[in-house]
Amino acid sequence: MATYRNRVEWKGEHKGLTECQNGLELDFSAPPELYGLPGVLTPEDAFLAAANTCYHMMVLWAMERFKIELVSFECEAVAEVEEHLDKTSWFKTVALYPKLTVSGKSEAVVRRALDLALKYSTICQSLKSEVSMQPTITVR
Repeated sequence: MATYRNRVEWKGEHKGLTECQNGLELDFSAPPELYGLPGVLTPEDAFLAAANTCYHMMVLWAMERFKIELVSFECEAVAEVEEHLDKTSWFKTVALYPKLTVSGKSEAVVRRALDLALKYSTICQSLKSEVSMQPTITVR
C-alpha cells in the first residue's frame, strides 16, 4: 500500500508553507475573502487541483490502454461549496469538463476510456462530493 506525506508550517498571520513528499514547497493561505492572502495556493485550490490533476493522469493512462491517439487534452474543474447554517461548508459537487481531440477511435470508445479514467482516479473516488464528468470530444 502506498503512503503519502505532506507537511505544513505556519509562517505568521494567515500564511503557511506546505512541503510535498516529492520536494515541492508552496506558500498557501486562506482565500482573500476569508482573510487570506492573494496570489498563493489555497486549500480550496489544492482540493480541486488534486481531483483535476489525478483525473488528467488517469485520462493519459486510459488513452494508452485503449490505444487512442490523443491530439489535445485540457480539463476544467468546477466545484460548488454548500454553506450550512452553522457556518460549516463542504464541496457538494465537483464537475470535470474534459475537452479533447483524438484520432483513430470512435467517440463511444473515447467515452468509455474517459469513464474508466474517472473510475480509477484515486482522488476523485476518495471524495464525498458528487463528481461528474461532461466531456467535449472531437474525433479526427
